Amino acid sequence: MSPRWRVPLLAAAGAGLLGGLYTALIRLGLAVPDRTADGGAAHGPVMVLGFVGTLVALERAVALGARWALLAPAGSGLGGLVLLAGGPGWAGLLLLSAGGAGLLAVYRALWRRQASVALLAQAAGALCWYAATLLWLGGLPADRVAPWLAGFVVLTIAGERLELARVALGPDHRGAEAWFLAASGAVPVGAAAGLLWPGAGAHLWGLALLGLVGWLAVFDVARHTVRGRGLPRYVAAGLLAGYGWLAVAGLLWAGGGAVADGPRYDAALHAVFLGFTMSMIFAHAPVILPAVLRRPLPYHPVLYAPLALLHLALLVRLGLGDWAALVPIWQWAGVAGEVAIAGFAACAVTLAVRR
Repeated sequence: MSPRWRVPLLAAAGAGLLGGLYTALIRLGLAVPDRTADGGAAHGPVMVLGFVGTLVALERAVALGARWALLAPAGSGLGGLVLLAGGPGWAGLLLLSAGGAGLLAVYRALWRRQASVALLAQAAGALCWYAATLLWLGGLPADRVAPWLAGFVVLTIAGERLELARVALGPDHRGAEAWFLAASGAVPVGAAAGLLWPGAGAHLWGLALLGLVGWLAVFDVARHTVRGRGLPRYVAAGLLAGYGWLAVAGLLWAGGGAVADGPRYDAALHAVFLGFTMSMIFAHAPVILPAVLRRPLPYHPVLYAPLALLHLALLVRLGLGDWAALVPIWQWAGVAGEVAIAGFAACAVTLAVRR
């Protein structure tokens, strides 16, 4: 598969990131021009599916090595662009839905090549993606769809970490995989239960997140590699910090139950999608992007700067913005988080070009 087919898809993901960051400024209530018809409501689907989904689908398509697999990231990339351009919401969601269906087809092909528990978890994440778009098309509010969106990123990343952990598990792998299956299976079950019984479903979904965090804390190789140096230590630091935010989200859902808006809703969502997901992207980028683009992204200590800013900004946002209800601090902490993401992207491009 020639890299020339991948560059436009990566560019679409980049456009989704930039558009998602801009719509986040609108959601923060800052005085920026708003040409959207929905006041920035496209922020969630664009960031999670148009950006993260396109990256995941592109990486899986490259792993499969079949040109048809590029239809999955093409669908999600185009769907994000349609939503950002102010096109019909149903059209953008249909394209995002097609991207999720395409990713399921990619996982089916990978399953035929080599079945594994890790791949099953990632396929369950793709199913959460597909379900989220169908629920949105059905008119459900964002708070009911959010656990499905979060399930996509959580199960995808957890499955990838299991792939790496199996090398170090040794004879304990059966017990570890049973724990992993129970926790990861509870993620879509909790999301589905939340549609029928919002209170009980939210508690179950939060417990599922905590179960996965517990598994990662015990079995992930990051707890060992964080003692190393250079790239392994940087990757481990990003992973462990992200797991901490996933635990925060699990506690907020498991302890507080269902919530549709307000400070706790903002804290729970951004603990997952900013603290966990973005930290995973920061940590994995030096490994994943070279595999996708066939161009090295060398490690440099400067990458710690945006990583540290990301977590500091989120800590301030949740602690002083959401918890203490200090709206100006909440807004500027949100801006600082965006600066961290843009700063990481700038560092990655600079390091790759200089290399």
